[in-house]
Amino acid sequence: MAHGPNKDEKIVFVGDSRVRAKASTLIPQDFSAYPGKSEVFIPNFLLKEWMVGVVVLCGILALVMSEAAPLGYPADPTNTQFIPMPDWYFLFMYQLLKYPYTSDQFIVLGTLGVPGILFGGLMLAPFLDTGPERRFYKRPIASTLMFLGLIAVTYLTVVSWSHYQHELKEKNIIPEHIKREEEMHASKGTAGGEGGGAKKPAASAAAIVAPDDPAAAIYQKSTCIACHGGDLKGMPSAKIPALRGVGDAHDKAAILGIMKNGVGNMPAQYDANISKGLTEADLDKLADWLAKQKAAQ
Repeated sequence: MAHGPNKDEKIVFVGDSRVRAKASTLIPQDFSAYPGKSEVFIPNFLLKEWMVGVVVLCGILALVMSEAAPLGYPADPTNTQFIPMPDWYFLFMYQLLKYPYTSDQFIVLGTLGVPGILFGGLMLAPFLDTGPERRFYKRPIASTLMFLGLIAVTYLTVVSWSHYQHELKEKNIIPEHIKREEEMHASKGTAGGEGGGAKKPAASAAAIVAPDDPAAAIYQKSTCIACHGGDLKGMPSAKIPALRGVGDAHDKAAILGIMKNGVGNMPAQYDANISKGLTEADLDKLADWLAKQKAAQ
């Protein structure tokens, strides 16, 4: 140790903590024993995979910011016409759970068993296929798992979407997000057509005619109340019309026809009401009472 200002005095470091220079540079591993292009996993291969992931993530973010997610109406448990659908990347699982052997009493097999086998096979692939070969046609285990998985997911996704489109066409239903977008454009067009003037006051809803009629109690027991509500105001957000003033557009015979055959997005309700305990005489009285619901009273 130094004891004074003498420059020639020898300095001895006790417990030297200086960072020592590396004696040699990093020498890459020799992969000459393996045919084809090979490189170290860390950092070369991992850095390339990370860069590809960043590019894909930026692409997804650009799509998310440029195209807004389609939104339907707020959840309504009384809307029996709504067909729930998962996101596109879960359509294959949604379709799988529709089959008899993966639903009802076999629901555990459908939700845990089959997916567990599929994803378990993917997790075990590195341990089952340990060969150095990189060409897919010389790796039967990994290639078989990959192609089976792709075929199964693609098939179930296509079948699920086709079934959904067929169900919409059969029930004459327009998806809620499309309805909401059309309403938004229609409201913008209406606002623009008014030339910025004052908005017209909304017309008041017609009152219920003969609320003490015995048929009003029949209505409360019918399936109509689930969509049109106990106050007959319907659900405008879901394009379910109000029954107040329905008599201005339909007479008793027409209303009975709608009960038996349905109209628009509304399926037939006659048999459903019969199975619920109402009689034909009750439905006749109900149709007569609804025909009396007129705005001008």
